[in-house]
Amino acid sequence: MTGPTQRGWKRGDSPDDLVSREWLVTNGLGGYASGTIGGACTRRFHGKLVAALPAPLGRTMMFNHLDERLVLPDGRIRRLSGDDHGEVSHPDTDFLDEFAVEAGIPVWRYEADGVCLEKRVLMPYSQNTTYIIYRFVACPEGCTLQLRPSLNFRPHEGLLHESPDQWSVNADGQNIEIRENETYPPLRIALVGRTARLVEHPRTLDHILYRLEKSRGYEHAGPLWSPGVIELELVAGEKAGVIASVEPWDVIHALSVDEVIEADNARRNRMLAKAGGAADDPFSAQLVLAADQFLICPHTRSADEARSAAAGDSPRTVIAGYHWFTDWGRDTMISLEGLTLVPHRHREAGSILRTFASYIRDGLIPNMFPEGEHGGLYHTADATMWFFHAVARYVRWTGDRATLRDMLPKMVEIVDHHVRGTHFNIRVDPRDGLLSQGAEGYQLTWMDAKVDGWVVTPRRGKAVEINALYYNALRILQGFLEEEGDAAGARRIEELALRARESFNARFWYDEGQYLYDVVDPEDSALRPNQIFAIALDHPVLDRSRWEAVLQTVQRELLTPVGLRSLARDHPDYKPRYDGDLRARDAAYHQGTVWGWLIGPFVDAWLKVHPDDRAGARAFLEGFAPHLGDACIGTISEVFDAEEPYTPRGCAAQAWSVAEVLRVWERVRE
Repeated sequence: MTGPTQRGWKRGDSPDDLVSREWLVTNGLGGYASGTIGGACTRRFHGKLVAALPAPLGRTMMFNHLDERLVLPDGRIRRLSGDDHGEVSHPDTDFLDEFAVEAGIPVWRYEADGVCLEKRVLMPYSQNTTYIIYRFVACPEGCTLQLRPSLNFRPHEGLLHESPDQWSVNADGQNIEIRENETYPPLRIALVGRTARLVEHPRTLDHILYRLEKSRGYEHAGPLWSPGVIELELVAGEKAGVIASVEPWDVIHALSVDEVIEADNARRNRMLAKAGGAADDPFSAQLVLAADQFLICPHTRSADEARSAAAGDSPRTVIAGYHWFTDWGRDTMISLEGLTLVPHRHREAGSILRTFASYIRDGLIPNMFPEGEHGGLYHTADATMWFFHAVARYVRWTGDRATLRDMLPKMVEIVDHHVRGTHFNIRVDPRDGLLSQGAEGYQLTWMDAKVDGWVVTPRRGKAVEINALYYNALRILQGFLEEEGDAAGARRIEELALRARESFNARFWYDEGQYLYDVVDPEDSALRPNQIFAIALDHPVLDRSRWEAVLQTVQRELLTPVGLRSLARDHPDYKPRYDGDLRARDAAYHQGTVWGWLIGPFVDAWLKVHPDDRAGARAFLEGFAPHLGDACIGTISEVFDAEEPYTPRGCAAQAWSVAEVLRVWERVRE
């Protein structure tokens, strides 16, 4: 099987795209390599090796930049990548022929002056290792490739201005070991190619500019240190390059370059074959490969690995987004079906649910796991309700009753905690049976922007999607209890569900606008997409008679080609662009900004109202196909501007964006 090819740039395209478009490869541990197509590091997260190290280190930048120059026999220099010294921001555009992501692997092709050269970057699965491999299809005798690595070991989200400590370099033939201090492991660089050698010529680059960080209002300049220049004489038909790793030398040299490439291709082909019909067209096949990047073993949390191993399991979790998100409970539960069940990765789905179930505390699953820490934070009102949804979808796809039976006592306990009341004032109001939440200084729903103590959309009270999820969870639990023969327990849960449904339909209908309040107690009639869940979930809480009105309003006011706006355009707080410094962006994050993942529930709601209109539902996904060749090539961004041209923003690759598009594409494709 040959995987899909997603082109991201070709000769003749704008040179500006070489700086704005990105690539990403991952290693199944949370580590990654990423950069712009042109090679300039515009984010502090751009680097050739971000290793996932055990807590308290977490993900760590170990290899920042690689300056690549081809020296022709006559002494002329061709740049394969942009210079991070502020001189050149992109490679020679008459040398770079095209860039594409082929079966998930970024590939650059260069052709000029009798040289035909390919470059690939890949990370072996479950290793903190990056291969940067050059294959010379044709080249005149006497060409030399010069590579200058630049380093600054630091947390991948860490400060940029700190000067590196004293460096030491130990070169043993083609094995190079670089140390900075005792905090971080050494970086090991293995040279590939018969003539490859390091010419030691250390230098410090004092002021490297990360332009995207500057535009986002973050610290944006800092030093890098380079040990020298790696020189490789080119031989047509052979491979050369560098292997950067924090693994032991015996692991690095366990396989040849060809064996690593073959193993990586085989893994991806197995993944596509296992997905079956979910990967039988180029669009869905690309999404299946993109989905794989978010599924990881939580290598940075040794306790998870030990707990799962003791139970004969293998821990799995979901990175919410690259580059800066860790694993989030809400994002994981929303993404579970699209990332794992649709592509038939059922074993990993079960592991994810069991991993998060082990962290349930006081009726809540964690909202997130901070970088480099073992424990989770629990400030969320909806993630636990999404857990019920994820379990239901898992059981539907797999029939795994054993896992369900393990989960059932926890699910009953969750409901009991919510009825009694748990943290952050998350509790069922005994007066109407609706789920209320809110605590000063906290943002507990998915609309969770907060900056400098300012909670932008607090939504305290009874939020519409929280209560749609609560009702859905109750009905799911009721059904499971009935199936397991607990009639009394099922009747008790049914009574809670009936009361919540009656109150919801009495309280949430905003007759003047013909849609649903976003929050009641206090009432907030802002037109937001959250109401779509009252239709879209497996057990809709909204009366059938009002589905068409809500769907039409959401379609008219919020629908775009790449998801739903988070606020209607006529609201005084509406922001058309998600741009500027942190405060400006957070002010827009849920105040108009388009979220790609919301296309999933919108399509679900559409098919509830128009069950025979799969073609119409499919049309709502058409805007995502061209997006795969923009922004981060081969994946889907976190958010988009609320107005044309719907510029991609936020995280370059977002789990629930990919998951929900893949999930509903599977529902509606021909």
